Amino acid sequence: MRPLSREVSTGAGPPRAGAGVPSADPGYRASMPDTATTGGYVNPTGEFSRDARYLATRITADGRHGYPVEPGRYRLVVSRACPWAQRSIIVRRLLGLEDALSMGVCGPTHDARSWTFDLDPGGRDPVLGIERLQEAFFARDPGYDRGITVPAIVDVPTGQVVTNNYPQITLDLSTQWRAHHRTGAPDLYPEPLRDEIDEVSELVFQDVNNGVYRCGFAGTQESYGRAYDRLFFRLDWLSERLANRRYLVGDTITEADVRLFTTLARFDPVYHGHFKCNRHALTQMPVLWAYARDLFQTPGFGDTTDFDHIKRHYYEVHRDINPTGIVPQGPDLSGWVTPHGREALGGRPFGDGTPPPAPPPGEVVPAGHTPLAA
Repeated sequence: MRPLSREVSTGAGPPRAGAGVPSADPGYRASMPDTATTGGYVNPTGEFSRDARYLATRITADGRHGYPVEPGRYRLVVSRACPWAQRSIIVRRLLGLEDALSMGVCGPTHDARSWTFDLDPGGRDPVLGIERLQEAFFARDPGYDRGITVPAIVDVPTGQVVTNNYPQITLDLSTQWRAHHRTGAPDLYPEPLRDEIDEVSELVFQDVNNGVYRCGFAGTQESYGRAYDRLFFRLDWLSERLANRRYLVGDTITEADVRLFTTLARFDPVYHGHFKCNRHALTQMPVLWAYARDLFQTPGFGDTTDFDHIKRHYYEVHRDINPTGIVPQGPDLSGWVTPHGREALGGRPFGDGTPPPAPPPGEVVPAGHTPLAA
């Protein structure tokens, strides 16, 4: 397996189409930024950057890191607001790991201390018995001084976080938890396509997934302009790539599609206005808008997308960008369930597999938070 291991921000201008973007340090990966020391997100001196050193311990079939795959032993902690966490929610659902790996859902907002379980009765996770995800990080390392990020997987018996290394988490769910996949689970990281999946995922991360943050948290006009140009260069490249193919790599849904979808789902509700990624809205990019609707209407994608949590997180938490904390009422979400027409391109969403069943009752996105319930 060739795990994607270079998810970091770079400051270069738009790369040429098809080119990889070298990373500064393969030991660093980016996620929701930690504000424990600064209380803010914008870098007033220029380009946005962050300390994103992750706990890289892995849960594997052979237990080589001391944590073997065991159904019921671990708990995946997420927030539906977070694009990095939604990746793991989607993959867990597509693979049918609900019975093997339980899931705790934090609320959409957090303070400088950490994500909280404010959606649960008494504000405490019913399995881990904690109020803040921070407690599981400190159980692992009392001196932990890095970001308290989601997704994170916690070892239930010890109450300690095992890993918050989100790009590896989803790859390991596909490859290390295979014995516990549902019948008919798709292969999201097929061996023959891994090189291409890794290459495309890297480009998407550098310029799109993390690119929107470099736009939103830029502290100078010049750094914002560089990030903006790079973002829309890559979106144009993706539109061209997807014009005549239904999915990013091969003819089935793969890890690459999961990684792009979570950014596209947030583009119009958040990134277009809040992060100033405003050359075009997603709804004004015909190929990407149809591609995003195709995935949204596929079980596992739209039914794990909570637009209410998404908007509340960004607009309430990023007070240095949105000082009032006012959450916009729009945009109109009804377009997400309109016909997309991409079936004409062929492709088999789940390959030789089948769609996942309906989500467990306790994991259903509330009706008022998604157009699927309309």
